[in-house]
Amino acid sequence: MALEEQVVDKLIEKGYHISFAESCTGGLCCGNLVNVTNASRVLDVSFVTYANEAKINFIGVSADTILTHGVVSEEVAYEMAKGVAEAAKSEIGVGITGVAGPGGGTAKKPVGMVCFGFYINGDVTTYTMQFGEIGRNQVRKSSVEFVFQKLLELL
Repeated sequence: MALEEQVVDKLIEKGYHISFAESCTGGLCCGNLVNVTNASRVLDVSFVTYANEAKINFIGVSADTILTHGVVSEEVAYEMAKGVAEAAKSEIGVGITGVAGPGGGTAKKPVGMVCFGFYINGDVTTYTMQFGEIGRNQVRKSSVEFVFQKLLELL
């Protein structure tokens, strides 16, 4: 059974709803979830907040947090996860922000670096993965796989 199918089953079992705030993944997490039968039982709304302004305006990420830590940071991923869960009134919120490439990387935040936030019933945990310069779409795909693997662990 695919990871996203297992996540949907687990969410249904617990009576939880999930929402995503996606930047570099551009909606792939939500899309993968929607591929699963019964996704409508666990998903009401998600956001693709690609621009900083979208993160600020739609899911309440603080402009100061972006200025202080940079948009690709665990601090922003934390606020994305919390903000999307609150905006969607869901028990689970996932925030994803990263540098998919091929450009945009720096020495401190190289191409392939992705930060994740997981809000579960008020508790938020964050992670940073370094996928490396494996190509834009592979970074995105690896990010989605990480999200569903981590959700299974956390749920």
